[in-house]
Amino acid sequence: MKDYIVKALAYNGAIRVYAARTTETVSEAQRRHDTWATASAALGRSLTASAMMGTMLKGEEKITVKIEGGGPIGHLIIDADAKGNVRGYVSNPHVHFDLNEHGKLDVARAVGKEGFLTVVKDIGMRDHFTGQVPIVSGELGEDFTYYFASSEQVPSSVGVGVLVNPDHSILAAGGFIIQVMPGADDEVISKIEQQLSSIEPVSKLIEKGLSPEELVRNVLGETEVKFLDTVPVKFQCKCSRERIENGLLSLGAQELQSIIEDEGKAEAVCHFCNEKYTFNKDELEEIKGQSNKGN
Repeated sequence: MKDYIVKALAYNGAIRVYAARTTETVSEAQRRHDTWATASAALGRSLTASAMMGTMLKGEEKITVKIEGGGPIGHLIIDADAKGNVRGYVSNPHVHFDLNEHGKLDVARAVGKEGFLTVVKDIGMRDHFTGQVPIVSGELGEDFTYYFASSEQVPSSVGVGVLVNPDHSILAAGGFIIQVMPGADDEVISKIEQQLSSIEPVSKLIEKGLSPEELVRNVLGETEVKFLDTVPVKFQCKCSRERIENGLLSLGAQELQSIIEDEGKAEAVCHFCNEKYTFNKDELEEIKGQSNKGN
């Protein structure tokens, strides 16, 4: 099964829901960044929530999510767009702790609770929308839930999960966002709260093979669901050799000559995808020549 997100309405439009399978997406992030288990869970949960948030946007709009809780993992930064493209990294990928008292990966200990979750929305206007909330849990699902309620004034429930194999590979990843629309009946809200308290962790449901559509019905306890859209999800970075070359070009001929003399080559690594770009002496000379032409 490929990764994708579904958008749906339930209870006659009173409830909006997003559900995602992100196993392959998180696997690609784990492979690129060589994350250890607890770091993988934190990065995977963040990627999953951010990818779903991205599909709430339109056209060329995009969001950047930054999570900085003061824990040993450092910060997480995720970019996502309306088309299901997501990329991200954690500043310290080699973090792993023993399971917590609930038998789960101790994401809260890795992330920390002394800091903020920040969301920046680029909606194509001069000023970006920025929302920031304190980290309340460090488990991340609760933190995204608090963000929606506090910063966007939308009562929500966010569930995100990642299962990691002993060899650090990703077994399952996915999540959901349930949002209460204005005028929703208290009885409906109570029913959903009751259902959420009784279901298995979302990562377990993904591991069992539930599709995002089945996940929606499972978390809502409701079969009358109107599915609105399906968006494929993938780990996709915007970096390229051309971009790095343009960056080198902007250094100017004098700086490039210093690099040629001191190093004989230039290397750059993308934070988001860990892709490494190397330029040898001849290539640097060519870029320097272009720089001279521009002056």
